[in-house]
Amino acid sequence: MNGFKPIISDDGQTQQPLIIAGPCSAESQEQVLQTASILKEAGISIFRAGIWKPRTKPGGWEGIGSEGLLWLRMVKSNYGMKVATEVACRQHVIEAISSGVDIIWVGARTCANPFAMQEIADTLEMLAVDIPVLIKNPVNPDIELWIGGIERIYNAGIRRICAVHRGFSVYGKQIYRNQPQWHLPIELHRRFPDLPIIHDPSHVGGKREFISTLSQQALDMGFDGLMIETHPDPDKALSDKNQQITPDRLVEILAELQCRTKEHSDELLSQLRHQIDDCDHELMEVLSKRMSICRQIGRYKKDNGISIVQNKRYDELLSSRLTHAQELGLSDDFIKRVLESVHSESVRQQSDIFKNEKN
Repeated sequence: MNGFKPIISDDGQTQQPLIIAGPCSAESQEQVLQTASILKEAGISIFRAGIWKPRTKPGGWEGIGSEGLLWLRMVKSNYGMKVATEVACRQHVIEAISSGVDIIWVGARTCANPFAMQEIADTLEMLAVDIPVLIKNPVNPDIELWIGGIERIYNAGIRRICAVHRGFSVYGKQIYRNQPQWHLPIELHRRFPDLPIIHDPSHVGGKREFISTLSQQALDMGFDGLMIETHPDPDKALSDKNQQITPDRLVEILAELQCRTKEHSDELLSQLRHQIDDCDHELMEVLSKRMSICRQIGRYKKDNGISIVQNKRYDELLSSRLTHAQELGLSDDFIKRVLESVHSESVRQQSDIFKNEKN
């Protein structure tokens, strides 16, 4: 794939980095227009709002539907902003384009489904339109699946394509709603250096307090822009209320961000350090999960009259882990120190179970 074109290039005055903002979902005409008015004053030129909302379980807010397209047209006519919405099937594409939507995006669930991606691609090819298409990464950390979705849209004749990094779902308790796994969008950029990539801190963080930090991380790594969910009253939002911020807070965050204006010699170092941060977060989460299992073992030992320390088990564990560590290129001394610390904490956790349950 080559020959990608800028997402917006008609006026030569597009904001850099590219900022796309608006509510997770269009809930009412008043909410949409109120948000657009403030964003327009802040210099935002692209307004986003979900019309059709794929939800994990039935019964949740699944979007206003086609009625919301009228509100997006009002945003265009009243404020001169370009408007974007999510599509997930042939009918969505047809309705969105017929209603004058300027940009469409494909969500993470849809990107994970090659049949759905091909249906969208076939519809775009049939309509023969030159519309920008944003493609979010699939929910699972599979870069080939992400690239496959991009290729399907590219093969339909679309050249204004942009990848959106919104993080990846990981089972269990996590710091973020979706793990960034920065190495995946970095690898995508390495393979396709001309493909624009923007970051969605709202879906990565899952909480509004993470948006500023995640946005700065993305810009530090050379991302081309941000897609941020913005709502006039986030706590009353019908979907994803915890990850939305007010338009005023968005303005504050954008004013605080430090943007790269040219290539910098430290760019690679910055990228690598962010990958280290990502690894450290994952390491802490794995250690937390391990200690949770150790506490379960402690309860079992107490209930069954088994002593906490089992030297034979630890010797077997140490031997197998050292063998694996050698295969991974890690030194014996380093792994021994790590495992000794982990074992010591495991014993402490189990001792607390014995002590606390006696009292």
